[in-house]
Amino acid sequence: MNTALRKASAQRTAQARGVATRLKAWLIRRYLARVTRKGKGLDLSRLLPDSAMMPLARTGLEPVAEAEAMRIAAPVTKLPVPFGVNLWLVTEYEAAKQVLSDTRAFSNDFVHLAGALGDLETTNPGGLGFADPPVHTRLRKLLTPEFTMRRLARLTPRIDEIVTECLDNMAKVDGPVDLVTEFALPIPSLTICELLGVPYADRGDFQRLSVARFDLFSGATASLGAISESLEYLTEVVRKQRREPGDGLLGSLIREHGDDLTDDELAGLADGVLTGGFETTASMLALGAIVLLRDPESFAMVHDDDAAVSPFVDELLRYLAVVQVAFPRFAREDVTVADTAIGKGDVVVVSLNAANRDPALVSDPGFDRTRKPTSHLAFGHGAHRCIGAELARMELRAAYPALVRRFPKLRLAGDFDSLPFRQKSIVYGVDALPVLTH
Repeated sequence: MNTALRKASAQRTAQARGVATRLKAWLIRRYLARVTRKGKGLDLSRLLPDSAMMPLARTGLEPVAEAEAMRIAAPVTKLPVPFGVNLWLVTEYEAAKQVLSDTRAFSNDFVHLAGALGDLETTNPGGLGFADPPVHTRLRKLLTPEFTMRRLARLTPRIDEIVTECLDNMAKVDGPVDLVTEFALPIPSLTICELLGVPYADRGDFQRLSVARFDLFSGATASLGAISESLEYLTEVVRKQRREPGDGLLGSLIREHGDDLTDDELAGLADGVLTGGFETTASMLALGAIVLLRDPESFAMVHDDDAAVSPFVDELLRYLAVVQVAFPRFAREDVTVADTAIGKGDVVVVSLNAANRDPALVSDPGFDRTRKPTSHLAFGHGAHRCIGAELARMELRAAYPALVRRFPKLRLAGDFDSLPFRQKSIVYGVDALPVLTH
């Protein structure tokens, strides 16, 4: 009798939890619908307290003082968010590596993120970032050969041509030039079009979609809509490549693994390469240029010394950490991170910016042009480390020296404090960078 009562009680408890979960999802959807302005998406800064948004706040190139204090105070911090969600922020280097590399205890599956945003019907973008093993393992194994140094080397001449074309266009302007629109955006956009085999004429749409994809905290529903829009286009590109495989990444995957990949999987992989490699590299190019313009010694070093360019780029990646937080992880089970108990179902966010400033990695978190390369987390860590890391490095190593050598008198056209830095965005950047070239 006692056993039967216990079973009945357990069933009632499970049913109650199921009802509570469905009710929470319904409430979230209703709340999002109420606070979302038509055509604008959701402004989560209106929903979340300032303390929860702190990991995304910066003053110029530096984290705000409160964010630095948060990193120093504790390796793992619980952030205040509504709806009874337990959200943890990891700021310590070793703890960050633990979370990023543990695919058994933590899940990246997109369904968790869509559920957290109250939009369970949103199209899964596919790709590597929102997939768990064994799906992630299979897809990454197929994609990795396309990103080896040998395969990427074929892009080197084209990257140099793209950089030169941008500099030529800048040289034609007598007054201030926006380094974002004329340099930082076109270089990764055209490079990825070349890599994938996407038509050059479509680069404008992809720039818009890629920016929207990472503007999650300015418009969550708009960001999810951009996912569907870009996937629709890429699915059509994949279908055309099925009929006539080109020389780009998509054509190569179809020729070598066509029967092992569905159209949706190919479109998801292409979408991940595009959005992961466009906005992030564009932000690095713009913010790295600001570092050069504010530090004459770095400017001269990159101008004069080819051997100094690669370590300079590596230090910029660590210091700027333009991808401020990694994809959210969802705990599959109870787990301990830096002596902090994380419960099953909790959400864990890793601050890559904070981890890259941990004394466990560097004694001084500020920019050091002479620093030797470190094992920073700008590209993530573990199974989900950015597969296009070397391509991004190639673009940065080509672009910075070409810029300062073509325009040795390059300087800001206005005050640094007046630059429109992006506010509370997952990918940090600047929306305009007016410079003088003559």
